[in-house]
Amino acid sequence: MFVHALQELWASSGFAALTWQHVIMLLLSFFLIYLAIVRKFEPLLLLPIAFGMLLVNLPLTGLMSPATASETGGLLYYLYQGVKLGIYPSLIFLGIGAMTDFGPLIARPSSLFLGAGAQFGICVAFVIANALGFLPEEAASIAIIGGADGPTAIFLASKLAPSLLPAIAVAAYSYMALIPMIQPPLMRLLTTKKERETVMEQLRTVSKLEKICFPVIVTILCVLLLPSVAPLIGMLMLGNLFKESGVVERLSDTAQNTLINIVTIFLGVTVGATANAETFLRPQTLMIVGLGLMAFVFSTIGGLLLGKLMYWITKGKVNPLIGSAGVSAVPMAARVSHLEGQKANPANFLLMHAIGPNVAGVIGSAVAAGILLSLFG
Repeated sequence: MFVHALQELWASSGFAALTWQHVIMLLLSFFLIYLAIVRKFEPLLLLPIAFGMLLVNLPLTGLMSPATASETGGLLYYLYQGVKLGIYPSLIFLGIGAMTDFGPLIARPSSLFLGAGAQFGICVAFVIANALGFLPEEAASIAIIGGADGPTAIFLASKLAPSLLPAIAVAAYSYMALIPMIQPPLMRLLTTKKERETVMEQLRTVSKLEKICFPVIVTILCVLLLPSVAPLIGMLMLGNLFKESGVVERLSDTAQNTLINIVTIFLGVTVGATANAETFLRPQTLMIVGLGLMAFVFSTIGGLLLGKLMYWITKGKVNPLIGSAGVSAVPMAARVSHLEGQKANPANFLLMHAIGPNVAGVIGSAVAAGILLSLFG
């Protein structure tokens, strides 16, 4: 009896159902946990994504089992509805807006062109992904990785290509975390030492009225042009209006701290939980990771080349390094531009100048997602 009971216990345990595919996914989750904790690569999202991946690849848990007429779904299945319905990415944009200072962009509106130029990789990756056999909606979801905006990538993929969401999310956040490694070689390759040494004039002071009007005007213009972008742009600008109005400090504080932290946990764990062995371990995943890297590289190149054009137009008043900050990884991309500028010239302080293209990139990637959603949604 005792041996039989042990046999039954083993047969009903996850150990008996464990496959080599599960083991590979568990090892991958360990690697992502290592990157998040030891290397500090986007730990706020990479750590919950990695643990969600770990949970879903432990057999028989049923955490992502869908609800049926006779049975309730798993815990993570219900939490995942916030991703599926586009709720979590929009709420994260609310928090990002509450933390963002659009002052540098308002002071130098030409930064919008740098933010737009850094979406070049999205176009390149879309064309190549489509040529490789991905459906247009899948190609669009992969291409948005080039915007270096994790919430936007998740929002678009959940609408157009849910089956690709795990690979797209992991690629998007991995490349955001690897900005300090990917961008500097490209910056040094595409700019001259003289260009990198360029010292930029101090930005003008932006009035409170300008900062309050900006989110209202941008919301009206963007949403009228692209109604599908309303969830992202609307929440981004609402959060910024909370911050700049100065009359709802409690709401602003909640949006940029408590709310965004809670949503980040739910978003990360449930996105990671979509990466089960059956759907993730496919050649298609490696193609997505490769195309995502290509998109990110070409986005950086697009921003730098437009920065060089502005350097030429202004007769050396714009440091082209700030063009690379046009990808929307705030504020990491701006910090990398600043550090590269200081390496060339210790008197160079590019951070505030780079923040302009950086926040323009947030708007640009959301608009790009809206265009793709309108075309293929």
